[in-house]
Amino acid sequence: MWQVPHKLNQVFPRAPCHRPGSGAGPCGRQWSSKTARLDPAQEAAMAFPHLQQPSFLLASLKADSISKPFAQRCQDLVKVIEDFPAKELHAIFPWLVESIFGSLDGVLAGWNLRCLQGRVSPVEYSIAMEFLDPGGPMMKLVYKLQAEDYKFDFPVSYLPDPVKASIQERVLPDSPLYHNKVQLPATGGLGLHLALNPFEYYMFFFALSLITQKPPPGALHVRTSDCAYFILVDRYLAWFLPTEGSVLPPLSSSPGGPSPSPAPRTPAVPFASYGLHHTSLLKRHISHQTSVNADPTSHEIWRSETLLQVFVEMWLHHYSLEMYQKMQSPHAKLEVLHYRLSVCSALHSPAQPSLQALHAHQESFMPTEEHVLVVRLLLKHLHAFANSLRPEQASPSAHSHAASPLEEFKRAAVPRFVQQKLYLFLQHCFGHWPLDASFRAVLEMWLSYLQPWRYAPEKQAPSSDCQARSVSERWAPFVQENLLVYTKLFLGFLSRALRTDLVSPKNALMVFRVAKVFAQPNLAEMIQRGEQLFLEPELVMPHRQHRLFTVPTFTGSFLSSWPPAITDASFKVKSHVYSLEGQDCKYTPMFGPEIRALVLRLAQLITQAKQTAKSLSDQHGESTAARPFLSWLGFYPADTNGSYPGNDLDEMGQDSVRKTDEYLEKALEYLCQVFRLSEAQLAQLTLALGTTQDENGKKQLPDCIVGEDGLILTPLGRYQIINGLRRFDIEYQGDSELQPIRSYEIASLVRVLFRLSSAINRRFAGQMAALCSRADFLGSFCRYHLLEPGLSDRRLLSPVGRGHAASLARGPRLSLRFLGSYRTLLALLLAFFVASLFCIGPLLCALLLVLGYVLYATAMTLLTDQGKLHQL
Repeated sequence: MWQVPHKLNQVFPRAPCHRPGSGAGPCGRQWSSKTARLDPAQEAAMAFPHLQQPSFLLASLKADSISKPFAQRCQDLVKVIEDFPAKELHAIFPWLVESIFGSLDGVLAGWNLRCLQGRVSPVEYSIAMEFLDPGGPMMKLVYKLQAEDYKFDFPVSYLPDPVKASIQERVLPDSPLYHNKVQLPATGGLGLHLALNPFEYYMFFFALSLITQKPPPGALHVRTSDCAYFILVDRYLAWFLPTEGSVLPPLSSSPGGPSPSPAPRTPAVPFASYGLHHTSLLKRHISHQTSVNADPTSHEIWRSETLLQVFVEMWLHHYSLEMYQKMQSPHAKLEVLHYRLSVCSALHSPAQPSLQALHAHQESFMPTEEHVLVVRLLLKHLHAFANSLRPEQASPSAHSHAASPLEEFKRAAVPRFVQQKLYLFLQHCFGHWPLDASFRAVLEMWLSYLQPWRYAPEKQAPSSDCQARSVSERWAPFVQENLLVYTKLFLGFLSRALRTDLVSPKNALMVFRVAKVFAQPNLAEMIQRGEQLFLEPELVMPHRQHRLFTVPTFTGSFLSSWPPAITDASFKVKSHVYSLEGQDCKYTPMFGPEIRALVLRLAQLITQAKQTAKSLSDQHGESTAARPFLSWLGFYPADTNGSYPGNDLDEMGQDSVRKTDEYLEKALEYLCQVFRLSEAQLAQLTLALGTTQDENGKKQLPDCIVGEDGLILTPLGRYQIINGLRRFDIEYQGDSELQPIRSYEIASLVRVLFRLSSAINRRFAGQMAALCSRADFLGSFCRYHLLEPGLSDRRLLSPVGRGHAASLARGPRLSLRFLGSYRTLLALLLAFFVASLFCIGPLLCALLLVLGYVLYATAMTLLTDQGKLHQL
């Protein structure tokens, strides 16, 4: 609990208590009893004599926000919240919320809670966390205003796009959060707005600050889990969605008791709702009890409901279900493809895209990694919140009028509010997230939702190891009600994994994580049973032919019109699938032949990635051992053949190769368990796709077919080249004198030597040709130095250049480019330095070097001639 420091009494000094002209001290006996009994408003007015009007209070706080330090400002706010009544505090509330969380347009950063960390700024972090704590002064201000039923305007234009579009079209959104709140703009107003109570207004700003506020450039490496915003989300969830006990009542600053639930308001704008408004089950529950025996949680459950709805709407509801279902048709996907192509070629031939493609493009909201991590925190807590029900409460027979509102809310939280919007959110992330390691955040969010049993409070016996890893049958209804989250998103992950570089340890880890989760005992069987229920033909059961699979309507409070428990499991699964994918969806079974073929292809790529990782590791070890001692000085030449690393193995070393091999090995094992793949199938597929290693286990060419003009890449070969899994041995086959200047060469010296050698070649071209044409030893000696290997002796990789290469036969010429290399110059300097140690002068040292080279060149000339004789 906050304690107001004694120094706060000096912030706004009170007027002296003694009367003018009297000798009595401060607060002496001269005050009458009537004056001594003052209400809080009068005491606040006396404490702040120059701030008796709300406008003056707001102006003073705005001035203090510029001139005073952060700690002092928070202390002043604590004092103001304690002393001033709600009538004067409601004027500063919108400004205070905006100054904390920033403006909705992102211009004002506020307190920058997303970058505030305890280890970086411990004082500011501690003050901010105490001020914004669920039991802190800010919430006390919210509850004080809540008791007076104040309303605050929130512009509709800053809501998520599907909600904003729905309200602007005068259609009521499906969430009860917006019911009875939409107001027409006042005279001179700019647009529609929502009339929110203080708690809703505060939570709207808090949730939207995750999206509207952009972190500064220096905060790219801030760890999200250490930030004040992330920890505040966790505290709010633990406070308003408790896993133990009930929701704590709000702090009351007056003896009037807890804040009342917000009263329903008459809608000010005619809306076409998705369904009829029903009496809230919560209100019926309260009306059937006396005030003496009423459950205290029934008065406060609205805060838990509001918190969850705000978080889900602001963080997940960025994609509409109707547009998603429309985009599943091939015609709509083709329109979007044409639209994207028209955007790429807009400068050349601008096209007019259809309205549907434009609408789909407008919904391309892309969450950040921080956004995804916060949503994962919400999902984990919701699983723990829903699983905190006792077994007797969680059973279907427990659905009766005797259940408390909190228990009903725990059962309804995930399927009623989260399921649909989370599915669309994940679908968009799987389809639009970049193909890099940052997808790990989305993956872990998905896997956290798939495993509610990880957050169940019950613990299994430690002796039964197999049972501890097995998924209990009690989770079969959850798997069936979320069948698409398991199956269709697994297909989306497969399509991503087939396009990524599995040699990278980070990508290999993601494949391992997914395979490990789906390989949990009994999970694959439950998914398969769910698919069988969905694929069960309707003709077998005539009593279900009259049913229509429609999208459930969500109106009113969260417990209003809650449908009765559906005992027909097949109908429940079909209702789930059709409500998300539409009546005309074409379901692809997870254990059908199509996905099985993709899994076999992934298994082949895993095997190939393991071989590639081992090959790259061996090449890295050989190249490291072959480098000379002076390579650390930077004089070792770069790869002249233009090779490139296709992964991050070189950066992470041999330990990375070991981790990659372990991840891929276990992932392959888990995939075989889930899809019942045999070793014979894997071996046959590996041989069929040509993934066996060469004799030396290295230098595999990309997958090609032989055509009229040579080798032609297949789609698999293109994939291998793009991801760096295989490559061609590229060799420079042009004029060696015209090669680009290397990093181990002196650019200016190379250019000077090229001009000098070109002048010599032009001046003595005839003499050099005559010497090279001789058949004696002198001719062989000159040919060894003045002729480079003919293009006909090289292995040409491109068939197009064969005819052109024959016409580029070059005559004898002198090349001095080797003298422009750092290595050559350093070797000469070392030779002269060593000679000076033995008292050998520079001239004599140069003669010895020339003599040594002549002997070396003579030996090489003789060896070259003998090799040519053997070839003949």
